[in-house]
Amino acid sequence: MPRLAIVLSHPTQYYSPWFRWIAAHATISIRVFYLWNFGVTPQRDPQFQRTVQWDTDLLSGYEWEMVPNTARRPGTEHFWGLQNPKLSQRLHNWRPDAVLLFGYNYATHLRLIAGSRRDKLPLIFRGDSHLLGREKLLGPRRWLLRCLYRQFAAVTYVGAANRAYFRTLSVAENRLFFAPHSVDVTHFHVTPEHEAEAARLRHALGLGDRRVVLFAGKFVSAKQPAELLRAFIATAEPQRDALVYVGDGPEKAQLETFTRSVPNHCIRFLPFANQSEMPARYRMADIFCLPSRGLYETWGLAVNEAMHMGRPCLVSDRVGCQQDLVTDGVTGWVFSSEDAAAFRAKLAQALSTDLAAMRPAIAQCIAGYTYEQTTAGLLAALASLAPKPPCTSAHHHA
Repeated sequence: MPRLAIVLSHPTQYYSPWFRWIAAHATISIRVFYLWNFGVTPQRDPQFQRTVQWDTDLLSGYEWEMVPNTARRPGTEHFWGLQNPKLSQRLHNWRPDAVLLFGYNYATHLRLIAGSRRDKLPLIFRGDSHLLGREKLLGPRRWLLRCLYRQFAAVTYVGAANRAYFRTLSVAENRLFFAPHSVDVTHFHVTPEHEAEAARLRHALGLGDRRVVLFAGKFVSAKQPAELLRAFIATAEPQRDALVYVGDGPEKAQLETFTRSVPNHCIRFLPFANQSEMPARYRMADIFCLPSRGLYETWGLAVNEAMHMGRPCLVSDRVGCQQDLVTDGVTGWVFSSEDAAAFRAKLAQALSTDLAAMRPAIAQCIAGYTYEQTTAGLLAALASLAPKPPCTSAHHHA
């Protein structure tokens, strides 16, 4: 079986179940090389402004090792946060046929990319950047990124906006392989237990039979939680509609203060929810809202989760998954991220739509976003890595 090394910053609730699926179902041998132990030990998340440790199993069912990180301040929020000088030797010891690398924006990643030709180690890239909101990349950055992506033998893309990004940076068609972003459908599917917990939550929050809009995530300005609150107050009918926030972050106190000034509206706050708690929260709601702006939301895996739980999504046109998952009026609603009036109009439309009629289209759309499809794209990328002839002076005329 081909041996694929996977290099990832740290264990995450999104990728560990995928690695487990690959180990159980795919005809390749994998080992994951983690560069930091965030997620499996309690660590402070600066955006949630709280200590986080995921409550789902992130390390069983597949081979992995933790490569020592010598960074003075470990983390993924800055370039020097991942420094793993022993990675090259660890990879050499395992003798992979190729390496799947997630991202490039850290010291360890660039060191691995720079040494890959010397080590005759083909690299496959996985990232989810897009150009939504910055249709052009200009100057030195564009040139540097084109040079960077030239170092990869194959590139997997997660969706339409991500594919357009790679094509803009001159990644050839025959090096691009569709491996969609997906979540664990064994966790995100409707069960009687989820329904019972959702009903309990609705009762505890005093939601009655109101139509509930859910925001779940970090309360940071790029996700526009305050803009959602203003749009809701402007369009909702207090006896018919409710807004529930799940999460934490720097804007939470401001949101709670503002909410107290509009006591007639049904607006509730729930604390940060760990992975095991999220299915019931999606089922408690009727509509999931992800209104992010700027370049912040490269995909938005919460949309996958919500749709697997049968919920339509209201998203901005800057959310990376929008072109793939959220078709306006079919599987949800789309508004211009910088247009407050458009946001209000789409929220009003969502609050008055026959949601049951949307469920078949939601189920049909999200059925194509599973670990099986993601793995098929990865295997196609791996199969494309035919042995390359050594680089000699005869090739330099190009």
